[in-house]
Amino acid sequence: MASATWTEGTLTLCNKEVPVRTGLLPQADLRFYPDNPRIYSIVSAEEKEPHQGVIEARLVEMDHVKQLVQSIRANGGLTDPLIVRDGDFVVLEGNSRLAAYRLLARGDPIKWGQVKCTLLPRDIREDMVFALLGEYHIIGKKDWAPYEQAGYLYRRNKVHGLEPARMADEMGLSRRMVTHLIQVYSFMLEHKEEDINRWSYYEEYLKHNSVKKARQTNPKLDEVVVGKIKSGEIARAVDVRDKFTKIAAAGGKVLAAFVSGDRDFEESYDRAIARGADNTLYKRLNKFRSQVAEPEMAEDLLGMSDDHRRKCVFELKKIKQAVDSLLAKLG
Repeated sequence: MASATWTEGTLTLCNKEVPVRTGLLPQADLRFYPDNPRIYSIVSAEEKEPHQGVIEARLVEMDHVKQLVQSIRANGGLTDPLIVRDGDFVVLEGNSRLAAYRLLARGDPIKWGQVKCTLLPRDIREDMVFALLGEYHIIGKKDWAPYEQAGYLYRRNKVHGLEPARMADEMGLSRRMVTHLIQVYSFMLEHKEEDINRWSYYEEYLKHNSVKKARQTNPKLDEVVVGKIKSGEIARAVDVRDKFTKIAAAGGKVLAAFVSGDRDFEESYDRAIARGADNTLYKRLNKFRSQVAEPEMAEDLLGMSDDHRRKCVFELKKIKQAVDSLLAKLG
């Protein structure tokens, strides 16, 4: 049963003023929101919508929820109300705080029986809900992990049809970052990678230009790398960045032996170094070539003012002359 005293107000979502009201609700009547990216990230392996008890059991074991318990107890309640959809009482924003309340209520069900909530209309659109979540967790306090942020962006793109460029403008992120996060999340889904702690491995794997080129010429590379990450042969995300990129840059027989399994990860890395993949001058040239070859480079140049574009074209021509002269000397 809802509190008798409610405060009326509005919330701005998608450039619209949405009517809301704030008051107290029994926390036992509230439901967790399975589509919240934080919850989705810890129950995504489930084949169907998880039971409310499963969600609660997983949330109450998380460190940040245990910290919330201490904060809420010390404060005597919530500073910011839960955001709840009227009708079904699903907590759209504040699921971790609801879990903390449930923990507190186990010790004192009377004191922690009711919780401050802001009720949204029962017919609020799904895209408005996700806009709200983005406002809180990507634009605002940014407390979601990269995997959770990526899951949010992925679902807005695939389910709601929002293009990366629009999301980037909404959230103050670069288009490249939004596209990259969606790509990494999609890659993990495609390869059935359910360990969200391995996010940084795949983020490193997909962001380097030497790896992009290697993937284009080696169709089995993704499968091999994922297998070695899951098995622990590639033990750390930093090994992807510092070692695998050298294998990819070396290419040729070094990369072929890695993909075929003739040489393991460390052996392939040693061969790559022996062939000069760690040479400082080579790395500088490789990085410059990769930057110039990026599709976004042409877009950025075309988007410049005429004056700045002319200056860049001048520099590119000078670079071409220098490269031609250097190649002639090297034979």
